[in-house]
Amino acid sequence: MAHGSRYKVAFKRRREGKTDYGARLRLIDLEKARMVVRITNNHVIAQIIKVAPEGDETIISAHSNELKQMGWLGSTKNSSAAYLTGFLCAKKALKDDVDTAVLDIGLKSPTKGTKVFAVLKGAVDAGLNIPHGDSVLPTDERIRGEHVAQYAESLSEKELNEKFSQYIKNGLSPKDLPDHFEKIKQKISEEGS
Repeated sequence: MAHGSRYKVAFKRRREGKTDYGARLRLIDLEKARMVVRITNNHVIAQIIKVAPEGDETIISAHSNELKQMGWLGSTKNSSAAYLTGFLCAKKALKDDVDTAVLDIGLKSPTKGTKVFAVLKGAVDAGLNIPHGDSVLPTDERIRGEHVAQYAESLSEKELNEKFSQYIKNGLSPKDLPDHFEKIKQKISEEGS
């Protein structure tokens, strides 16, 4: 038996890979609202959370499913939906007099141009003040879905029906995605004013 060396078991959420306590402590010390972004297999979730001694309090929340109620016909998990979810969350936050936050991406790797940063770009474009570097944000063309529209143009009718059956089933041609995106963004802006 070894003397003097003890093994310390990590907290359960750390063992499960759910919480980085060091990063969380740094965010809590800022005493600012956090914009928490979580990407699931099918949805995008953005929340504004205030830290309190009794526990965290979610004050504003936006879910990519809310976009469907506004007429969004595309996927709820792509970069366009991520941007619109961030845009919606920020509009709700500004309405509730929250104008500053820090980004909390959890255990996601901060990779340039990902959906997490699409949410950030949407929130910043809506007017929420979140410290960031512009180099990590996805391009406007990617957010509007122009790359999808260009790809759809290059496909035959049969390939288009196979690859974009969900879009077509919902009544949206992938070629019209950039225009549809702008229409929903405008609707969020009008409702948020």
